[in-house]
Amino acid sequence: MARPHAPFAAVAAMALLTSCAQSLKLAKDDSKTVLAQQLITAPNPSDSGTHRVLTTTYGSGTDKQRHAFRDSVGIKTKTVDGSAFAAPNPRSAKKREEFWGFDFKKMPVNGRVWYPDGDGPFPLVLIVHGNHNMEEFSDPGYEYLGHLLASRGFILASVDENFLNGDMRAENDARGWMLLKHLESWKRFNDSVGTPFFHKVDMGNIALMGHSRGGEAVAVAGAFNRLSHYPDDATITFNFHFAIKSLVAIAPVDGQYKPADVPTPLDNVNYLVIHGSHDGDVSTFNGNRQWERIRFTDGKPWFKSAIYVYRANHGQWNTVWNNHDAGPRSARFLDLRGLLTPEEQRQFGKVVIAGFLEATLKDKKQYLPMFRDHRTIGQWLPKTMYVTRFQDSNFRTLADYQEDVEVETGSGPGVKIVGDSLASWKEAVVPMRSRGGDFGTNAAWIGWNNHIAGDDTTKMGRPASYSVSVTDSLRSAWKLDERASLEFSLAPTNVKPGPRKPARDSTKKSGADSAQKKKTTPKRDAAKKPAEDTIPIDLSVALVDANGVVARVPLSRYGAVRKPLETHILLRADREDQNFSNQFEYVLQSYVIPVADFLKAEPKLDVTKITAARFLFDRVPAGTIILDDIGFSVLDPAFLIAGQSGAPVVPGREQK
Repeated sequence: MARPHAPFAAVAAMALLTSCAQSLKLAKDDSKTVLAQQLITAPNPSDSGTHRVLTTTYGSGTDKQRHAFRDSVGIKTKTVDGSAFAAPNPRSAKKREEFWGFDFKKMPVNGRVWYPDGDGPFPLVLIVHGNHNMEEFSDPGYEYLGHLLASRGFILASVDENFLNGDMRAENDARGWMLLKHLESWKRFNDSVGTPFFHKVDMGNIALMGHSRGGEAVAVAGAFNRLSHYPDDATITFNFHFAIKSLVAIAPVDGQYKPADVPTPLDNVNYLVIHGSHDGDVSTFNGNRQWERIRFTDGKPWFKSAIYVYRANHGQWNTVWNNHDAGPRSARFLDLRGLLTPEEQRQFGKVVIAGFLEATLKDKKQYLPMFRDHRTIGQWLPKTMYVTRFQDSNFRTLADYQEDVEVETGSGPGVKIVGDSLASWKEAVVPMRSRGGDFGTNAAWIGWNNHIAGDDTTKMGRPASYSVSVTDSLRSAWKLDERASLEFSLAPTNVKPGPRKPARDSTKKSGADSAQKKKTTPKRDAAKKPAEDTIPIDLSVALVDANGVVARVPLSRYGAVRKPLETHILLRADREDQNFSNQFEYVLQSYVIPVADFLKAEPKLDVTKITAARFLFDRVPAGTIILDDIGFSVLDPAFLIAGQSGAPVVPGREQK
């Protein structure tokens, strides 16, 4: 039999694959409600600014493959020796040298620049791509950000690291180190008469941005920037110490490089990470791990924000990559039907990236609330669903579940935890959707069912609760009052525990009690898998004072309380079952509740004598949540918008 003509064979293969594809499945979209408001009145950061945009390039001037970095290069730069940080295998090294015309001892410092026409000085932002086909150059793919940011008074350089792409592993230390070598060049540009950037670069306001492996590379660069030596070879000294104030990670990997074999530590920097639910390359929210590791220790005003974007993919943040998340042929097995359009996805990127840089490099605090609560910018965002995490340097921890295996103690000294009438309660790691992976952090897994097991299915017990104490010493040290906010991260699950057992009657003998239990307790099929719980979750959050006064507010007032968002990345269901343990990702939503709101709910509450934060499961009969990072913060008022909360509050007193 003759071999089919190639195009016909491709069409036939696609038709066969499509016939095996599962039906399109997306979570119910609540964006019309959640994004119904626009509370920030500042100009939309995705709108072009007033500056005329100029462009140039810098590089070796001898690039074999790229004319932009050869004949027409604007500023010539010297090559750098990066062989200590990246070493391809011999076969790959030979192929690379034939293609590029150089080896890793002569890495070029190449960049495309978009900059404002004006005197400056302007904040400097570098962006670096991730791994891709090295022959399909990735650095032009951020031109849309270059034009936007330059028009708004930033200098943006898209860094060329295509020579590190392709068949390479464990080279992210090289990617991060190269970013710092670019900053050294920028210092020379700013100091040198005759360059277009002489005294026009604000070297005291620098941000690094990266995509995919580049998203991890910016964290590596942030860590290397403060070190005196290379962690994996202390004979190599560092002397960078640039004023890097902000990092942006776009769909980053994590752990591709580990300095001294530990996950990259990072502290005292503003950090934004964004990730798409339908990422067909980095198919789990790896950047959440780096977000967890960031610490604020120097007393300065920093914050970190993570945004999970439903229906966004990996490649559409870059105009060269688009929806080819796993290479040109990935459309054959990736489910592309439910994706945001490229324009929508990049619109989101422009809003949050420009807003983040305006807030952190130009101190435009009017954009800060969007990172605490994305509902404040409902009219700026594409209509999809978002899960957001937020924490600032003023946060003080009651419980983050990292300190020990005792479920009744918190993280702060003397903090006690009490569960009442819970159906399930444990502290455990938060898993990723990929098999065997986790987010490197523990959380409390709390289940409740207020129904009483028995023949009477309507019988209910008192609502279950979970309380975290606030000691006198912590309350005094933190100066808790109406200016503070209660903060925590929470995600509902699809698990519904069974009804609680009837209360034991102590007046009955054990035999009679056993007989009664046999009569009233229905039989259960131990092998039967419990039905997935689809009822929306809500609960009350309360503060308790030393007088026993309780003030309650509904959680749903402070953000959407969603079950995990159903996500199908691959066309075939059997392939998804092989690759993923869940068809969703557990991403916890941060909630920030001003103490003043509790006071409005119950004016008798003494906010200077708070003794506990309580989660009261009184709004739905049963459910399970994941709870983490409980504590208080005295937020910069710029993070808050007066009147943001919309639903009525619920006053109450302690149930006896």
